[in-house]
Amino acid sequence: MSIDITLAGHEKDLGGGFVVRRLLPSMQRRNVGPFIFFDHFGPVVAPPNENHDVRPHPHIGLATVTYLFEGAMMHRDSIGSEQLIEPGAINWMTSGRGIVHSERRPDHLRGTSYRMHGLQLWTALPLAHEEDEPSFAHTPADAIPDVDLGQARVRVLIGSAFGATSPVKAFSQTLYLDVMLPAGGAIELPPLAPEMAVYPVQGDLVIEAATLPAGTMAVLRAGEATRIHAQGAARFAVVGGEPLDAPRHMWWNFVSSRKDRIIQASEDWQAMRMGRVPGDDEFIPLPPTRFTAAEPRS
Repeated sequence: MSIDITLAGHEKDLGGGFVVRRLLPSMQRRNVGPFIFFDHFGPVVAPPNENHDVRPHPHIGLATVTYLFEGAMMHRDSIGSEQLIEPGAINWMTSGRGIVHSERRPDHLRGTSYRMHGLQLWTALPLAHEEDEPSFAHTPADAIPDVDLGQARVRVLIGSAFGATSPVKAFSQTLYLDVMLPAGGAIELPPLAPEMAVYPVQGDLVIEAATLPAGTMAVLRAGEATRIHAQGAARFAVVGGEPLDAPRHMWWNFVSSRKDRIIQASEDWQAMRMGRVPGDDEFIPLPPTRFTAAEPRS
């Protein structure tokens, strides 16, 4: 058996009826490698009369990683980036000392119905990069390595696997794969990173002798190869990397190794000192329940 623990996740309403399935952080496991946040949204049809736009909001100490299977969204941020996010591309935003961004319905999809489906992940920045200058990097779908392994097709989104290396630059050892299997297909997953997890996006998986239902995350045992089988057609993500270099505090959209830094970021956002998205005067206010300096999560 190669599964250490399984995470069922829970549903989270981000506002306006836009519901995601959140796997990380959880009570059983706070992170897998540098990945401290894992949201799966859709597949869902976005009606023309519903507004699921994510208004401008801030981040510190983390990198957001956005990957779509279907749909599109428009990213804009306080350093002037404006990028249409479409399926197959990797969009990596380094918040560092602080950035503000929004994710809205693109203009060409306003007034129409369309399907949205994707993953929104966060990685904690290493201690040496927590206060880096913010930046945004878009890697188009055709630049992502695509590997055929007999029955399996693997897109190497971040990191290295099966002889391929992604052009996406991370700040620590980071692994992110998009794997597709036909009905009856299988793949041998080597221990590509010290910490790894598997998440079925579509279709159930069988890992060794255990069934892993879609929407459930399996954290794998370190150092062991894992045989993954799909009875029906399936698609799953693999995430992982090296362990965090220190425990982290995580509150709202802020991540830091220091309690006082999150308190400062909260005060800066309250006073609107973190910048703004050009041409967008809306914003998400701080939650009414403020950060309390509990012990950091490792």
